Amino acid sequence: MRNFARGLALSLLLAICPALPVAAQEDVVEVPGTGEGISQDAARLAAMRNALERGAGVEISSHSKTQDFELIRDTIYARADGIITEYRILDEGDAAGGVKYCKILAKVRRSAIASTWGEVQNVLDQIGRPGIAVYIDERIDGVIQDSSILESQIENRLLEAGFKVYAGQHIRRIADKESPDAASEQNVAKVQAIAKDFGTQIFIMGTAQANSAGVRNLAGQDVIMYNGDGMIKMYYTDTGELLASESLANWRGGARGFHTISPQAGKKALENAGQELVERCYQSVMRRWTTRITAGGELVLEVEGMSVVDAIKLKKMLKNIDTVTAVNHSMTKEIATFHIRAKMTAETLAEHLVEDKFASIIELVDLKTNRIQAKKVGG
Repeated sequence: MRNFARGLALSLLLAICPALPVAAQEDVVEVPGTGEGISQDAARLAAMRNALERGAGVEISSHSKTQDFELIRDTIYARADGIITEYRILDEGDAAGGVKYCKILAKVRRSAIASTWGEVQNVLDQIGRPGIAVYIDERIDGVIQDSSILESQIENRLLEAGFKVYAGQHIRRIADKESPDAASEQNVAKVQAIAKDFGTQIFIMGTAQANSAGVRNLAGQDVIMYNGDGMIKMYYTDTGELLASESLANWRGGARGFHTISPQAGKKALENAGQELVERCYQSVMRRWTTRITAGGELVLEVEGMSVVDAIKLKKMLKNIDTVTAVNHSMTKEIATFHIRAKMTAETLAEHLVEDKFASIIELVDLKTNRIQAKKVGG
């Protein structure tokens, strides 16, 4: 009788939850993943992201009310190749449109999502959301535009993901005021200096242009066609190091009309091209951002009036701070410059530097997002 009752209870439970698979109760699940990309490696990474979403989508969506949810979620997807440690390729090759595809069978560990989520959230709490400045020089039929369509597309994509974005229009206004030629010549150092004042970690520069390509009759309608190309480059603001370069050539678009010159048709062509280029840019940003949160960001401490001996002692003290992973320094005319790799903001580092053991050696003079200036006490 007791066995019959247990059997009846189990049958009722299965009837209430018929869709609950046995695998759903396990930490490790094996799921397929498919992806496409401009290279085989890109397609493989896309397949891993797809597998991660399939295998741990419930765990990820459970954090949907978390602050900075989109940024943390996309960061985890970008780190898929580090979370998925076991997979096999089922098929790969060429896909339509000149891209590559990949299909894998991957083992996804759900508990890894929880630990990774906590790690990323902790780093965000320490170093804050990354700031990015975007500046695109855009021309239609050789005429520079007051505002850039590609620039706006990149900004919107980054804003949606949770980044702090500083609009290119502000950079353009400052660059034109200080030196009109600097903006037109795509002077990296000038834009880097402006982006640094905004307190950004990354800045993106690029060019986009659309030129008239005649009129075509499509389905009985005259359409003004435009051809164009675009290129974007990404840099670390503090060092000016080139992080990524993406380009797109030989795209076209148009708008209805009769004349061969049409700014509207040019804008439509730029808008069409931007969809692919923006996504490439975003994936590059995410790859660099995941590297940053793994190793920590770089902070710069400049101290005036130090000797070589003073600098070496201070370097050792800086290394003993929690969350500091590396410290390098250089000397120029009694100014010691320390490049500090740490999972914290400059403001948090400054809180350490005003403690007694540091305050007896240096005095803080200025504080910016990634840079602290100080002078030696008594120097």
